[in-house]
Amino acid sequence: MTALFKGSCLAIYLLALVGIFIDLPAGVAAPVQYGAVILLGAHVLEIFVAFKSIRLYRGSLVVSIVLTVLFGFLHWMPLARAKRRTGSPKAARGSRLGA
Repeated sequence: MTALFKGSCLAIYLLALVGIFIDLPAGVAAPVQYGAVILLGAHVLEIFVAFKSIRLYRGSLVVSIVLTVLFGFLHWMPLARAKRRTGSPKAARGSRLGA
């Protein structure tokens, strides 16, 4: 299910980008572009709200931030859940949940 939602996020971003260069049918470009901007803005705000969970990512912090900007809670929520389950940040870092 997470993969479906991540794919939906990527599809929205791709449609918004394509809409800049090509006229999409039925005036879809503007609403999709506004939706993509709102989605990206919300995900940027999530960086500040969930930074402790974002830091738990096993890879680079920069990669984790980029993944949060792209996917929001779909990226950091599994990390937070893994930490809550184990109580150990190292265990959450080793987790590949949601990646």
